[in-house]
Amino acid sequence: MSKEIVLIGRSNVGKSTLFRELTGKKARVGKRPGITLYPLKVKVGDVFYVDMPGYGFMLRASKADQEKTKDLIVQYCETHAADILLAVQIIDAASFLDIADRWEGRGEVPFEIELWEFLKDMGLDVVLAANKIDRITKLDQDKAMDLICERLDMLPPWTQWTDVVAPISAKRGQVDPLRRIIGRRLSSLPSVTG
Repeated sequence: MSKEIVLIGRSNVGKSTLFRELTGKKARVGKRPGITLYPLKVKVGDVFYVDMPGYGFMLRASKADQEKTKDLIVQYCETHAADILLAVQIIDAASFLDIADRWEGRGEVPFEIELWEFLKDMGLDVVLAANKIDRITKLDQDKAMDLICERLDMLPPWTQWTDVVAPISAKRGQVDPLRRIIGRRLSSLPSVTG
């Protein structure tokens, strides 16, 4: 059975754009959140790439519908855990810290952090794709990446985590750090011969 690389993240973090960059297949993308409503699965070589719906705010979606999306992601990961080669959690590197501060200011654990811990607790191989890194000035990128890693219980400097953390810009086609991580995981798979 083919393994899966699952792309998971908040609405509008660039999951579908990243999906297109990694697979060469078009996924419907839009400027407003909530375009992807169901998992979209495409086979590339011996692996399936899965673009999951985004969680969080969605235009014209009730709180109940937003919670259903979170449940769908959790259930999908639980049901397909044995097939998931890699869970790629995509964040918006430019807004992650602000979102985390807002949640923590209300005494709540940010869902991104909760999801990261959940995926790791499931025993999945989890990678962080820090998308939209181009929105952070070059001088501030390392500092921002250090703070993001720290929030996810990885001690800085972030550069010691290049097998787990990939600063990328999917919209600009700058996804090589993530491609390298995926390539290393794929090279560990036994080749399938016909």
